[in-house]
Amino acid sequence: MQIAPLPNDFAAEVTGFDASRIDGATFDALYAAWLRYPILRVREQRLDDAQLQAFSKRFGPLEYAPMGRITDAERNKLANPFVTTISNIVENGRPIGGLGNAEAAWHTDMSYIEDPPTASILYAVETLEEGGDTHFCNMIAALDALPSGLRDRARTIRLKHDAAHDSVGRLRRGHRHASSPLEAPGAVHPMVRRHPENGTEALFLGRRQDAYVEGLSLADSEALLDEVWRYVALADAVWTQRWRLGDLLIWDNRSVMHRRAAFDASARRLMRRTQIRSATSR
Repeated sequence: MQIAPLPNDFAAEVTGFDASRIDGATFDALYAAWLRYPILRVREQRLDDAQLQAFSKRFGPLEYAPMGRITDAERNKLANPFVTTISNIVENGRPIGGLGNAEAAWHTDMSYIEDPPTASILYAVETLEEGGDTHFCNMIAALDALPSGLRDRARTIRLKHDAAHDSVGRLRRGHRHASSPLEAPGAVHPMVRRHPENGTEALFLGRRQDAYVEGLSLADSEALLDEVWRYVALADAVWTQRWRLGDLLIWDNRSVMHRRAAFDASARRLMRRTQIRSATSR
């Protein structure tokens, strides 16, 4: 197995590696590389859902697929509650997966829950000739880019992350539009978090939509968030994944955010995603 840095030095390409067959020593080396590069890309993989789930579990316990507010009985009826289908494909008049073909805003996966996933893993089953790229931004670099006074203030802030909307702005099941960000549901997290494994500090913003800084008026919260977001996704802190069939991407939600470019609704895109509830204790 070899690890080669990709442009902007917060993603890396992994070669000489098969995610369906991995021994302990190889996984330890992969995990160590992931703590150095919060995005790892492995190409030319061939995984069914069971193999994807088994590989994902090496990183830690899995998080349930985000389905909005559903009962335990409804969740138990799912074919696999830990593997999400991300797709715009429609069969028999119904979409087979979530998020369609619209552009997705910058976000951190499931930051609206009390204990957000530490990692997300996305596997390309059907890809496009054009469009549907996934962009990543380095939130360690975003924190470093803040003016020193704003950076110090960010370390004192607690931010509410909206739970009602997904990354394309649609309402999640069981939710309604809030009258303002003050009323929006969602978990509250520190705006700056320290990575428990590698010690780095990063901004933790989630989504801009309906975010709210705890303790401020709405106007002051909006103004502060607009100022902080000016330093997110600067040119030298962004990396773009252009998908190929068989690509497997592993990223650290504690260090990066991501968004998806829109694509032609008539084209087919099919991805499988897993999310890690908490990192393996190593």
